[in-house]
Amino acid sequence: MRVLLAHNFYRSTAPSGEDTVYREERALLERHGVEVIPYERQSDELDTAGALTLARSALQASWSDSVARELSGLIARTRPDVAHFHNTFPLISPSAYDACVKAGVPVVQTLHNYRLICPGAMLYREGVPCEACVGTSLLPALKHRCYRQSLPATASVVNMLWNNRRRGTYSSLVQRYVALTEFARQRFVAGGLPADRIEVKPNGLTAPPQAGAGEGGHAVFVGRLSAEKGVHTLLEAWKALPEIRLKIAGDGPMRAQLEEQARRDRLNVEFMGRLERSHVAQVVGAASLAVVPSQWFEGFPMVVVEAFACGTPVVASRLGSLAEIVREGITGGLFTAGDPKALAAAVRAKFAAPEALKQMRKNAREEFDARYSAAAGFQALMDIYQRAAAR
Repeated sequence: MRVLLAHNFYRSTAPSGEDTVYREERALLERHGVEVIPYERQSDELDTAGALTLARSALQASWSDSVARELSGLIARTRPDVAHFHNTFPLISPSAYDACVKAGVPVVQTLHNYRLICPGAMLYREGVPCEACVGTSLLPALKHRCYRQSLPATASVVNMLWNNRRRGTYSSLVQRYVALTEFARQRFVAGGLPADRIEVKPNGLTAPPQAGAGEGGHAVFVGRLSAEKGVHTLLEAWKALPEIRLKIAGDGPMRAQLEEQARRDRLNVEFMGRLERSHVAQVVGAASLAVVPSQWFEGFPMVVVEAFACGTPVVASRLGSLAEIVREGITGGLFTAGDPKALAAAVRAKFAAPEALKQMRKNAREEFDARYSAAAGFQALMDIYQRAAAR
């Protein structure tokens, strides 16, 4: 089988879990003998662009004739059996679907975020989940400047969505959508995507680490240090947990603020910065549990998959997909999003029950092997590709 695999990478200064998933699925396909035909763009291309080029790129995010021509040529040369898109924004655009369909190549699109129903892509505004644009007009996004807090930038995304809804792009040119959880699938159905074309396939790992022993006695947070990740709630909770070491692996716009808060409040917190994946696996595997305190509707955070692979239970917000992925008392625990007292209580309860925590470590790794392993992921992809071709 030949698979055209397409992805617009995020800026290297702000790497995304979507980039990781794309690389993982490319490696997964190649490992199983699938011929992968990559089509990749880098958002870093925009960093050196002039004002005119940036303005043109904003318009071409809706529909890029140059990308369509480029893809048409690539398809003619390589003759793929299916095209699988991860991120198309902003440099690939939905015109890529059209090039594939005109060449008789079925299209699969993974829905890593909520951009097709939310210009801000996160269903999140002012610190809480927001679904004002789901199934309605996109005017609330313009009013609140939901993309980059900029009216022109938000207008560019609204233009992309409105034009492609009007064209019927999302309803007619994509044979199969891939949502990461059932929760996300329901949001996309409510937003107008065809329910009978949306599959559910979680993220996974091609080469998982060995399960750790959890001997470090600490908790760990891995991720971007930004408001939607619930990092303020995390540090507030740790005021009540002086006996438990928290290791924070990651970087982001709130790092300096959080480090200052930790110093001021003398919190038992260590900021490790951005680490290599192998080092992250060591820290997570040695942790008693991982904490995911997100305050937005996460897609399927890779940190949860990686924690389960390490045999590390997860304490997560009882919010959106996280409440579907983490099973209370089986693979971790849940708490009310944004509530530091509830988070502290959940963490303390897990540390106070070492035998139960030991069983959760076993459960977490078994959950990974059953649902998120390379074997499970490859079979799921092949089934989706076959159903896309059948349409």
